[in-house]
Amino acid sequence: QVYKGLDIITNKVSPQEQRLCRHHMISFVDPLVSNYTVVDFRDKAVPLISYIFARNKIPIVVGGTNYYIESLLWKVLINTKEKPSSAPRLDSDRKVELEQLDSAELHRRLSQVDPEMAAKLHPHDKRKVARSLQVFEETGIPHSEILHQQQEEEGGGPLGGPLKYPHSCILWLHADQAALDARLEKRVDDMVAAGLLEELRDFHRRYNQEKVAENRQDYQHGIFQSIGFKEFHEYLVSEGNCSPETSALLLEKGIQALKQVTKRYARRQNKWVRNRFLKRPGPNVPPVYGLEVSDVQRWEEDVLKPALEIVESFIQGREPPAEPLRMEHDEKENKRSQHVCELCDRLIIGDREWAGRAQT
Repeated sequence: QVYKGLDIITNKVSPQEQRLCRHHMISFVDPLVSNYTVVDFRDKAVPLISYIFARNKIPIVVGGTNYYIESLLWKVLINTKEKPSSAPRLDSDRKVELEQLDSAELHRRLSQVDPEMAAKLHPHDKRKVARSLQVFEETGIPHSEILHQQQEEEGGGPLGGPLKYPHSCILWLHADQAALDARLEKRVDDMVAAGLLEELRDFHRRYNQEKVAENRQDYQHGIFQSIGFKEFHEYLVSEGNCSPETSALLLEKGIQALKQVTKRYARRQNKWVRNRFLKRPGPNVPPVYGLEVSDVQRWEEDVLKPALEIVESFIQGREPPAEPLRMEHDEKENKRSQHVCELCDRLIIGDREWAGRAQT
């Protein structure tokens, strides 16, 4: 009954959950598309949300990629060139072309057309520098100027434009770190037992083997940058060409690497929620309600019941029984400030990082 009447937008779902309610945006992009972006995601998800609202239903956005969720909550992204209505192009887009340039050359070009944005971005952050250059090339307007326009709109703030859907709330499922780590390690073991290796072998044979042979492998774009591919690179390319003992060692190395990067990614996700949602400055921030999931035996008491009460309160227009989470933030903190450490000859971005280094 919990799922009845819901429409869920997510990229992570079990077959059992799919049978309980309607899900959207699952297995809809060819895995070889390397230039699918958060803008593409937003442009497909927003009409779906409107469609769900039009049917007098509640859209539930579920996922672990908080940047993508953020693109649906706030007006924070920039449209550049119009794309055809079909699926994303298979050929490289301008941003990928720019990323092939040297970091210093990229940053020099950005400094010429948008010195404000260049001053905020680390010279070695090729992706962000390339994106800012792409925005200028395809719109004719400096990236920093467009961001200022968004922030100055009614309801906008230091981190972007206004909320798209003012009557929203965020349910954040969090767990004790030790319990979360153990759960993530078990999930990797379960994935291996369920056939992860055969799936990787098949994908490697069909799409990756030729690239490896021609030294064209790129683990920075498309599906190959996803957690679970590069960790097993050594095992996949050497399988059948080394001793069984060596192959077993490489396999175990890949499994342990997958566990480590999965736990590291979960920590980054939690940090994102704290820094981008809980500490977000500005008036238009949806309330964030924490739900403790350390003990799965207490799922109904700690998660299901309070979540239903919170959502029902929002639907009925009354205050939920639970208090939203709050974290203090320094409104004067500049996350893009640049500091040069003369001792280590490094460029440090952000007041907090600089203050932390000064204490060490």
